[in-house]
Amino acid sequence: MFSNLGMGEILMLVVVGLVILGPERLPGAVNWFFTALRQVRDYATGATQQLKDDMGGDFDAIREPLQQIQNLRGMTPTAIVTKHLLNGDDTVIREMGEQVRSTADALNLRKAVESAAGPAAAPAVGGSATGMPASPELSLEKPPTMPRMHKPLPPEERAPFDPDAT
Repeated sequence: MFSNLGMGEILMLVVVGLVILGPERLPGAVNWFFTALRQVRDYATGATQQLKDDMGGDFDAIREPLQQIQNLRGMTPTAIVTKHLLNGDDTVIREMGEQVRSTADALNLRKAVESAAGPAAAPAVGGSATGMPASPELSLEKPPTMPRMHKPLPPEERAPFDPDAT
């Protein structure tokens, strides 16, 4: 129930309780809280048991679709591929993810080094610095050209309209 509370949050609640209630009333308040929590849990368990007794086999028939919906919530694309195509073995997916992360890290590091060195000192991608053959289409010697920006239209001119494009 309180699985998302960490030690820091619990410590903060104790300190706030100590400040608000004082050291003499805090143990009684904590005892009252846990007694009330136990009673609520017992009432919920009793209500569930009473429903089971009153409905009989229908209770399980109602719970089955709800359980199926709960199972569907955990079905992410990775879980589906792992379950149906890889028979539950996700090592292939984890290895691919690690390779993608290491490649992305290497590319980000290389971009940072090239930007720090400046465009004049940047070697061609795949050049001799990496040991890979250089390819002319991936060269960084010439910066890429930016698309032409259109000037804003004067207030009296209408925007061009193409009836075939709509």
